[in-house]
Amino acid sequence: MKITRTMERWSPLALLLAVLLLWQVIVMAFSVPEFIFPSPTQIAVQFVEFSGPLLEAAWKTFWVTMVGFALAIVVGVLLGFLIGSSRLAYTAIYPLMVAFNAVPKAAVVPILVVWFGIGLGPGILTAFLISFFPITVNIATGLATLEPELEDVLRVLGAKRWDVLVKVGLPRSMPYFYGSLKIAITLAFVGTVLAEMTAGDSGIGYLMQTAGSQQRMPLAFAGLVTIGAMAMAMYELFSWVEKRTTGWAHRGTQGE
Repeated sequence: MKITRTMERWSPLALLLAVLLLWQVIVMAFSVPEFIFPSPTQIAVQFVEFSGPLLEAAWKTFWVTMVGFALAIVVGVLLGFLIGSSRLAYTAIYPLMVAFNAVPKAAVVPILVVWFGIGLGPGILTAFLISFFPITVNIATGLATLEPELEDVLRVLGAKRWDVLVKVGLPRSMPYFYGSLKIAITLAFVGTVLAEMTAGDSGIGYLMQTAGSQQRMPLAFAGLVTIGAMAMAMYELFSWVEKRTTGWAHRGTQGE
């Protein structure tokens, strides 16, 4: 069967509807209590009933995540440029970053609470700490894998090392950069919600923690769906920007 562009466009929605239908049928067929595993309809009811608190919590989580994510972009790009442009920096810094990234961020949140107290600080910093690593690694990879032959030709033509990095290396790293953004934004939401559940007084994470402690699983699942929807929306935004700024790296999507 020939796969058309229309089928590709609507396939995610079709799959989502199929999963929701199967989910609803399983819950109804086995009479699963809502405090164990709520059905999509029960979750939808909670969305309607608690639309105000959910929107307020979602907005709080969103802007806290965006602040931490913005910090991650700035630090990640600068650190990635440093690591990718210097073999010494790559050798010295990269192993330390890998070790730091391996530390569970759930173990870091209590430390952040001691330093900054309960509130916005831990959420912003956790979102930053969990999302800057992919950006740094991808920028460094894009710069470090610049073809030696191309660099030699540019040097012969009179280009300095800085010119090669800025005028060739950075544009070449853009597909890596956008790929890292799509990964990092989902991790940033994870970090924010983790901090809100551990040491927050507002946001989706705090709402889910409160709902879970009261065994109100439909409301907790509504929070999960809200987080997933925000992360998916930001992912699609970066994908849209990527296709329109790095079309040369996506030959199959040109002209769409």
